[in-house]
Amino acid sequence: MILKEKDVEYFRELLTKRLEGLLDHANDTVSGMTVPKENFPDSTDRASLEADLNFMLRIRDRENKLIKKIRKSLDRIENNTFGVCEKCGEDISFARLKARPVTTHCIDCKTKEEAAERAL
Repeated sequence: MILKEKDVEYFRELLTKRLEGLLDHANDTVSGMTVPKENFPDSTDRASLEADLNFMLRIRDRENKLIKKIRKSLDRIENNTFGVCEKCGEDISFARLKARPVTTHCIDCKTKEEAAERAL
């Protein structure tokens, strides 16, 4: 199955919108961290703030990884390799791409990869 032009356009728009949303979150995080913080006399309040910041940074780190995957997917769209498994070269099903548009492997290759990881 080779993706139709309308399908490719659907994924291009989906990925572009997702990328813009993630970049907006990233900008909010950076501007939120540059604002001077209150001075907490209570160490528990300060610890709570630090825990919240740490949690937020972990989320943003995951989002940063997703941003990279989205950009690679958009590059694959431009190179006409989107929807092709990087491992076996077969087409990735539309249903799989719809569920996970940043995927680079067909379901069979991904299943084998995950089984090998569990065996370790």
